[in-house]
Amino acid sequence: MQPRLGSFGSLEDGKDPLFRTGNQANRPLPLRLLQFFVLLLGIGIVFSFLSMYSSRHVHVQSVHPVVQTNIQPCIQEPMNIKDLIKPPFSLLHDMNDTVLFWRASLVPTIKDYPFRRIPKIAFMFLTRGPLPMAPLWERFFNGNEKLYSIYIHSLPSYEPDFLPSSAFYGKQIPSQVAEWGMMSMCDAERRLLANALLDISNEWFVLVSEACIPLQNFSIIHRYISRSRYSFIGAFDEPGPFGRGRYDDQMSPEINLTNWRKGSQWFEVNRKLAIDMVRDTTYYPKFEQFCRPACYVDEHYFPTMLSIESPHRLANRSLTWVDWSRGGAHPATFGKADITEKFFENMFGSEQCFYNNQPTALCFLFARKFAPNALDALLEHSSNFFGY
Repeated sequence: MQPRLGSFGSLEDGKDPLFRTGNQANRPLPLRLLQFFVLLLGIGIVFSFLSMYSSRHVHVQSVHPVVQTNIQPCIQEPMNIKDLIKPPFSLLHDMNDTVLFWRASLVPTIKDYPFRRIPKIAFMFLTRGPLPMAPLWERFFNGNEKLYSIYIHSLPSYEPDFLPSSAFYGKQIPSQVAEWGMMSMCDAERRLLANALLDISNEWFVLVSEACIPLQNFSIIHRYISRSRYSFIGAFDEPGPFGRGRYDDQMSPEINLTNWRKGSQWFEVNRKLAIDMVRDTTYYPKFEQFCRPACYVDEHYFPTMLSIESPHRLANRSLTWVDWSRGGAHPATFGKADITEKFFENMFGSEQCFYNNQPTALCFLFARKFAPNALDALLEHSSNFFGY
């Protein structure tokens, strides 16, 4: 007899060969479904972790792309303090007076220098053109290169011809015409001061002319200036027509008659006073407008201004010897015939003065006026007369 199929297509006696595979084949259907869902959940968790890792890795790569090996990173060099303090490479800059004076008047508020500073003397030559005494000055400067600076203000049309080996080579500053007795003469002096102030090593500033010579060797002059408590600029109250007689009442109230002073054009000042002379805007307009020939502003502007602002800083005398005994508007000029031992002995012993409030016979470090034909005799006797 053939077996009959049940209602669900199974063999009536339940002996279907499909159900004869062991214990697993006999498990209930819900348990198998549960196992299937657990398997799906595990696969989903694995794929979730893989997706998170892949997303994180791609994000990092997009934010931080790989740097090409042939591209060098940008490295900023550390700032050297020398770059902040060094003077202009060339004195022939393109600054006008307004910019120059502003730049020169900048003052550090902290007085202790964060570097080793060797103070120097700035020798400022105010001249029309050539420097006939240059060979004598070069002998004076020789061997002291770290202790001095040189600046030359001449007529703009003058073209110097100093050799590269000369101490004066490349020392010309941008200049303008300076007329005797006019404010342009003081402008030239301020221009020299301003250019010298750009070098922070310059501590003392000496104004000389092409007709000036040094009367002592460099060591004596450097020691004399550097150890002085005062700056050397004459400032006298002269009651006569060539003193108070040149005062104009329209200068008040900034300048009163009792403030009016007269002094030599040739001075030595320290850095503090040099800055004051360059940045002055109070007294300059008064002198420019009301001190005109025959006022001779170069004899009154700085002596008056500094006497008002810093009288306690002035020695009230010049370091430059000049002979006015012959009378006239200009001092005596000395030539070859005047260069004798007796001439300089009389010069050295001509006055007594005070140095740091103590009496001394060494009153002058420079002298003028010397003609060009005096140069050879000065060079011949400089070691005997001046010690250089």
